[in-house]
Amino acid sequence: MLQQAEISPEKIEQDRLYRDMGMTDEEFQSVKNILGRQPNFTETGIFSVMWSEHCSYKTSKPLLRKFPTKGPHVLQGPGEGAGIVDIGDDKAVVFKIESHNHPSAVEPYQGAATGVGGIIRDVFSMGARPIALLNSLRFGNLTTPRVKYLVEEVVHGIAGYGNCVGVPTVGGEIQFDTSYEGNPLVNAMCVGLIDQKDIQKGIAAGVGNTVIYAGAPTGRDGIHGATFASEDLSEESESKRPSVQVGDPFMEKLLIEACLEVIHHEALVGMQDMGAAGLTSSASEMASKAGMGMEMNLDLVPQRELHMTPYELMLSESQERMLLVVKKGQEQGIIDVFEKYGLQAVAVGTVTDDKQFRLLHHGEIAAEIPVDSLAEDAPVYYKDSKVPDYFTKFQTMDYKPAVTNYAETLKQLLQQPTIASKEWVYDQYDSMVGADTVVAPGSDAAIVRVRGTQKAIAMTTDCNSRYIYLDPETGGKIAVAEAARNIISSGAKPLALTDGLNFGNPDKPENFWQMEKSVDGMSAACLALDTPVISGNVSLYNESNQQSIFPTPIVGMVGLVEDIKHVTTSTFKQAGDAIYLVGETKAEFGGSELQNLLEGRYYGKAPAINLDIEASNQQAVLASIQQGLTASAHDLAEGGLAVALAESLFGTTLGAQVTVEEDVTAALFSESQSRFLVSVSPDNQAAFEEAVPAAAQIGVVTETAELTVVQGDKTIIAEAVPTLEGLWKGAIPCLLKSKA
Repeated sequence: MLQQAEISPEKIEQDRLYRDMGMTDEEFQSVKNILGRQPNFTETGIFSVMWSEHCSYKTSKPLLRKFPTKGPHVLQGPGEGAGIVDIGDDKAVVFKIESHNHPSAVEPYQGAATGVGGIIRDVFSMGARPIALLNSLRFGNLTTPRVKYLVEEVVHGIAGYGNCVGVPTVGGEIQFDTSYEGNPLVNAMCVGLIDQKDIQKGIAAGVGNTVIYAGAPTGRDGIHGATFASEDLSEESESKRPSVQVGDPFMEKLLIEACLEVIHHEALVGMQDMGAAGLTSSASEMASKAGMGMEMNLDLVPQRELHMTPYELMLSESQERMLLVVKKGQEQGIIDVFEKYGLQAVAVGTVTDDKQFRLLHHGEIAAEIPVDSLAEDAPVYYKDSKVPDYFTKFQTMDYKPAVTNYAETLKQLLQQPTIASKEWVYDQYDSMVGADTVVAPGSDAAIVRVRGTQKAIAMTTDCNSRYIYLDPETGGKIAVAEAARNIISSGAKPLALTDGLNFGNPDKPENFWQMEKSVDGMSAACLALDTPVISGNVSLYNESNQQSIFPTPIVGMVGLVEDIKHVTTSTFKQAGDAIYLVGETKAEFGGSELQNLLEGRYYGKAPAINLDIEASNQQAVLASIQQGLTASAHDLAEGGLAVALAESLFGTTLGAQVTVEEDVTAALFSESQSRFLVSVSPDNQAAFEEAVPAAAQIGVVTETAELTVVQGDKTIIAEAVPTLEGLWKGAIPCLLKSKA
């Protein structure tokens, strides 16, 4: 096999070797035009990763421009390591979500672990202390050994990294569907806090300033990881294991502390983590953002392995590495901070004013590229869009389920893995490290206090991809609205969101239409609910065996609890409290958990959503919580009212007596939107009903631990809460242990 150094520019073009790196013929021609010559092997590799979908968003840019990204409280929108929102008191919250789907499909433990490590670096590279981790996971049905293995290893990977690095994993969500059988989704979110004066940006400014490499040495792991993330999964994907990085959470912990100390050093000009495309993306992006150039001597880069080529050094995605730009002559002070934590920090280059990205290796120029051509001039594609036939067909359908035994149906729903307790998962996560977690996993949103204030941060991840599959625009609205309902139910005002857009191959017009419409729906909901998009990630080509995943644009949302006494959880609090349903219920079952249970597939119309009603109900419920009128609040989601009632009783010794009207199936199992389940003490009922006009009392919390539902003089459900809770809690462990 030829060594990279022996592969001439002529051979790269003649044998079209650039195609193996994910570059098209047209893109290669553009590179030749930019350089005025044929690129060498290293330059070809650099262009291929920087112009990959994962780094350049070349397919999704036209759609991302539709998102509202500004607001009076937005301090930093998309474009930096993470977004930043003002929370008052000169403090801000910093957050972002990232996907690590393809690495997790072929090497689930390290794929998930390094996804967590990477998103933490995005947050502390801004100067923020990471205070919480969340995740959003999708797997196939828990019926095959392969899926069980993926679930167990992904969860172990998230726990293994998060627990060791000392950042609590406080929330998340998991859904199971056939469409994710060959291509799981692993999205990790990190939230940090910062004093506004400490905000950092990833810029390489100041001619002659020094470029410092800090953290772990570079190895051969993760080479071409960004390109790997921009192609379909296939039988050959197993051979891409070298594209999966290996994480070291103990080193990351040291890196966090060193970087958070370095931000107070007057010599620091800019800092960025080495994420996708490693040294290539961090160096070229920092220079381009500052309108500068950069020259680096690759012989100085700390290396874990012998005889690494410039191509390998620039494309490696080894973990726990940062790039800093430091004022000339003041390097030692920065280096000393890293050395105090036992970390390497080495001067590897300088900032130049010629807007070139120049790499030296063994005394020769290994690459010379106009820096803006990498970061700013990647091609942008406007893909063909086509309405899928299935969508047109589904719009004419009106699915009506036939349920005869309501109690049995509820029991079966509680055991569906998407609804069942995720305790098996989150018990493996340390959610209390740092001692600031107020609400741990298990409620609608996680809550972490802001030290030194009465405030707290609420956070959630959400997306019902079944609705988006049925109707992407409506489903996109619902994804944002449901995330906001979870934040509201916890006593917080939604502030902003980060999006993880997971889709199939955008070259298929039907897939691109799904993307387009999802973004339209999400944008409309963001405007209606005043939650701008401040950061995000796009993960395309999520397919296996030519089958696309359900379109899954994850919403990671953060809200502000103005006073910690407003914190509300989803469980009922005391016998005698009145139970209210906020919002209107219609017979809407397309994409529902009931449809999945009865039919094993999804079809028909998604539930409708009126964003004006959504905003009105959310504002009313939040006001009632802030006025102290509400004892508990819970968003109605998968499984409808019956499941929400059961969930509100789990973990308590209480029961509930509820009355429903004529259409019992709709009343109990419809997944109509804009609804909350709320409990209110008798003293507050009059004031609550005035504050929340869309609320109707449907029952009362009882001392006896039984869920009773009646219609007229007929009892429809009468089940002991411990029995229901046992089924709900045991479902996932039971499926994982079964040999089937």
